[in-house]
Amino acid sequence: MHPLKTIALAMAATGLLGMTPVCAQAAQGDLQTQLAQARQEGSIWTAFALNRHLSPFNIGVKVEEGTATLTGKVENEVDRDLATQIAGDTQGINKVENQLLIDPQVAAEPGTKANMAQRFDDATLTATIKSKLLWNSVTEGLNIDVTSAQGVVTLKGQAKDADAKQLAGSLASNTDGVTEVNNLISLSARDTQAIKDQNEAQANSVREEFSDAWITSKVKSSLIYSRNLDGLNIKVDTKSGVVSLDGVVANYAEKELAVEIARNIRGVKGVDADTLRVMTRSAG
Repeated sequence: MHPLKTIALAMAATGLLGMTPVCAQAAQGDLQTQLAQARQEGSIWTAFALNRHLSPFNIGVKVEEGTATLTGKVENEVDRDLATQIAGDTQGINKVENQLLIDPQVAAEPGTKANMAQRFDDATLTATIKSKLLWNSVTEGLNIDVTSAQGVVTLKGQAKDADAKQLAGSLASNTDGVTEVNNLISLSARDTQAIKDQNEAQANSVREEFSDAWITSKVKSSLIYSRNLDGLNIKVDTKSGVVSLDGVVANYAEKELAVEIARNIRGVKGVDADTLRVMTRSAG
């Protein structure tokens, strides 16, 4: 993986990349809340993975409305208290529900002493995919839970239709570092129309509120997250909601993918890729 791409993905987990606030309207505020929660979960996961006392343990983290819930098992009470302290010190966390169980034998369980780099990667994947789902104009209104374990991503929740479910799976699978996607998102006929109406109302209320800077940031991040193209070689500029892509890609398939990724970001009104060039590589 390109070293800059690795850094960019790591920054997503700690909330340092592409989290520029937008207008503080009600619907947009809800989006920012979800992004903040994903960022906080990634930050706590990262802190656990980098802590030599807690990195051997598989600790689950869920953040809702400023409350961090911790699940799993640790070896002793000291580790349990340490997890509470670390989670509580995360910006935006007001309360910690520590449901960790004490098990002196947990360190001997198969897979407990997971590789720290892999745990960090999983936390990064979770934060990255949550962000991609929230930025996308089709999936942003869906209530989707994302978990990652050794590169295997599991999606749970509800989608308005089969196309939205498939798109969510595609966004996850097209993320660098993902080896497999378990798409367990369900479709509910009873709730489909309600979800559709909610999404349309939300989209209408915030359509004109996305700044060009916000769109540029999200397009850049999404291109970097893609496993099938080198987003670092693509320059992005946005004017009045129209995204311009400039730079070099390896082939026409990458160019089409870059255009598709940009087009699906919320608030984008059009994509101009005339100056995005395809580089022809000579054999040998």
